[in-house]
Amino acid sequence: MAQASVFKTSDNTRQVYYDKIAGQSLSPLWEILKSLLPEEPITTTKAHAWRWEDVRPFLLESGDLVTAEEAERRVLVLQNPAYPGQPRVTPTIYAGIQLVLPGEVAPAHRHTPSAFRLILEGDGGYTMIGGERARMHVGDFIITPVWAYHDHGNDGADPVMWLDGLDLPMARTFEIIRGEEHEVDRQASARPEGDSLSRFGSGLLPLEGENPHGLTSPVIRYPFERTREALLGSAAGRAPDAHTAISMRFSNPLTGDWAMPTIGTWMMYLPAGFETAPMRSTDAIVASVIEGEVQIMSGEETFDAGPRDVTVMKNGSWRRIKAIKDTFLFCFSDRSAQQKLGFFLEERG
Repeated sequence: MAQASVFKTSDNTRQVYYDKIAGQSLSPLWEILKSLLPEEPITTTKAHAWRWEDVRPFLLESGDLVTAEEAERRVLVLQNPAYPGQPRVTPTIYAGIQLVLPGEVAPAHRHTPSAFRLILEGDGGYTMIGGERARMHVGDFIITPVWAYHDHGNDGADPVMWLDGLDLPMARTFEIIRGEEHEVDRQASARPEGDSLSRFGSGLLPLEGENPHGLTSPVIRYPFERTREALLGSAAGRAPDAHTAISMRFSNPLTGDWAMPTIGTWMMYLPAGFETAPMRSTDAIVASVIEGEVQIMSGEETFDAGPRDVTVMKNGSWRRIKAIKDTFLFCFSDRSAQQKLGFFLEERG
């Protein structure tokens, strides 16, 4: 008895069939199944570095070209080379560097994507979020929750610049992005400066009262001076972890979860000469040096990074970080969202 062919039909017959079902908005899964479920994840993000000495002059030049009011937000977008023309630094996160000149106000608006600010230069800036003013100092981590009105200003004598991070590409996937301008450029102050930090960020919590920002931390500003003190205190009590050195994540004091539901943010302290052991994870990590100097190795790429430099570490690739000087390194990724969805994986060498 002749053995049956493993091919039921010819390629031509199949194509005729595919053409017929295409008219009904149908397609055969078996033709693409292997590409949908590869044995190893297909990662497109590229490791890359933006050096502050290169970016800063262009940012200041933009101040001569467009006002903060005209631009609404005067920002240079950090575009990962893997996604030319797309506003994304990783597959799911947007990043840019914003400039507010002395006396300027970036008008109040709100939007559905979550946002944060990491202050890079200047101490005269502020942001007003939902009626609370937050003064900006270098190294501060400041959150703009979903759909909260916010404006930025500069009362100082020097330019203020900061790193913006938003879950914009992630929100675009869900098709939920919208924005709205406030009826005034500057919001009126409704609470004293530092109110959220006093009520929620001092190891004490109100007996009653709801979080005004949903799943996002009720603390608006995490001062770098407190973050720095916590990291150094932790370093005094234990040796650095082989893979993560001394790392502490910004958290929501009401839940203990990440400070933002979609973006994981943390600060690392690496003593001079310390080098982390190899590790890799499913999140592409963006890092900026607050103080110090490091060498970052991501896959086949190696970058030297100093204060205010921004570096992307590729997801799925082995990474190591070596401290040339005592270094405080701010990091962020979509780890918070990945963990909630059950996607996050990590491997330590």
